Amino acid sequence: MSSRLASSLRRAVSAALAVASLAVVPAFAAAPSGALVEPQHLSVDSSLPKAQRDAQVLAARRYDTFWSTGDEALARAALAPGFTDRTLPPGRAQGIEGPLAASKFVRAAVPDLQAEIEQMVVAGDRVVVHLRFHGHFTGQFKGVRGEGQNIDFIATDIYRIADGRIAENWHLEDNLTFLQQLGVVAK
Repeated sequence: MSSRLASSLRRAVSAALAVASLAVVPAFAAAPSGALVEPQHLSVDSSLPKAQRDAQVLAARRYDTFWSTGDEALARAALAPGFTDRTLPPGRAQGIEGPLAASKFVRAAVPDLQAEIEQMVVAGDRVVVHLRFHGHFTGQFKGVRGEGQNIDFIATDIYRIADGRIAENWHLEDNLTFLQQLGVVAK
């Protein structure tokens, strides 16, 4: 066998092993403030030390449960003191205060807002979550009063975890769908 072919085979086997090392991990313990949102699908790089992956999953679940419940204690437990939002929307405060204000703003429109973790992937110091938000527009949004419209939109977040807390976040929400469902943007 040529050295070039052998090298290609080694790379292919390494790539296959890397994919095979992703494992589905069982549920983690609930936080003191109640049950945490469970990922429907959880893939974890099994080469990570157990304590590290458990801490990363716990931080992500706390933060995602904050989005599902509005419980500020969960956001404060999940986010590092120097938390940085790397995709900060205009007008939102940097740091922990930004997500706290955003949650209150959205909950004023959709008081029964809930988040589900459809997928969570843990690799290195990153956790990627694909979330689905749902509820009913029964509150107010920029002067528009809700009439019970169904709300159902997605978001994807990438968290960098340091010392068991989210230090940085990159996120993308389907705001167009959200605004169309509220009736403030035409479909």
